[in-house]
Amino acid sequence: MKSMLIKNDEEIKKMRKVGKLAAEVLDMIESHIVHNITTEEINQICHNYIIKKQKSIPACLGYNGYPKSICTSVNDVVCHGIPNIKQKLKEGDIINIDVALIHNGYHSDTSKMFILGKPSILSKRLCHVAQESLYLALNLIKPNMPLYEIGQAIEKYVKKQKFSVVKEYCGHGIGKNFHEEPQILHCDNRDPGIILKPGMTFTIEPMINTGSNQVRCMKDGWTIKTKDHGLSAQYEHTILVTDKSCEILTLRKEEKIDQILNINNKNLKYTQ
Repeated sequence: MKSMLIKNDEEIKKMRKVGKLAAEVLDMIESHIVHNITTEEINQICHNYIIKKQKSIPACLGYNGYPKSICTSVNDVVCHGIPNIKQKLKEGDIINIDVALIHNGYHSDTSKMFILGKPSILSKRLCHVAQESLYLALNLIKPNMPLYEIGQAIEKYVKKQKFSVVKEYCGHGIGKNFHEEPQILHCDNRDPGIILKPGMTFTIEPMINTGSNQVRCMKDGWTIKTKDHGLSAQYEHTILVTDKSCEILTLRKEEKIDQILNINNKNLKYTQ
């Protein structure tokens, strides 16, 4: 049976630190997301900040051959978009920036959506639903709940909003390793094998599409796009299961929610 590693107090301290650093990268880069900036320029700004300012390591760089320090997924790119000097952001674009760090031997992983200028009604609503689906899942987490209830709740909410959940890519355990067991599915999958326990750390990162949930991998071997060319959006947090609920290790300054959630918290607000 697959199982999650339970982190001890010293490991949790390190996870809090690296989670805070990852969140700071997304806070920092926001002011740089402007018209005509290239995704490679965004990558370089983040890389320099991680290496020089934070004295940390970009976990994506070189991971299974990935060539850049962050992922930049624009419009119909679902995930793993590779920064490119020829790709300039333009009015109305939506972009997910995915940041993963290594600090003091431990990993953290987080992402958020940015919107260029005035968005379409559809793209704004998509980003809203993607973030709300993550917040819904965070609010559910508590010890002794079955892991499958996370994906079940996300897919139920997203379908109600007339969008779809990508099933091929998912969240994951995280700690000393970038990806640990088990997979955190964002769809209804009633596998009773995993029960949440205090000390578990993992990511939740639902990828939501405007149309079909079908995806395709591009020739670069990394970039994943929607098969029907519809838009896609994603939000991601690294979390710690606590004695009562969960702690968001990658909480950003602009988020209007508590870092340590209360059970049945009704105050999770969309912040885009």
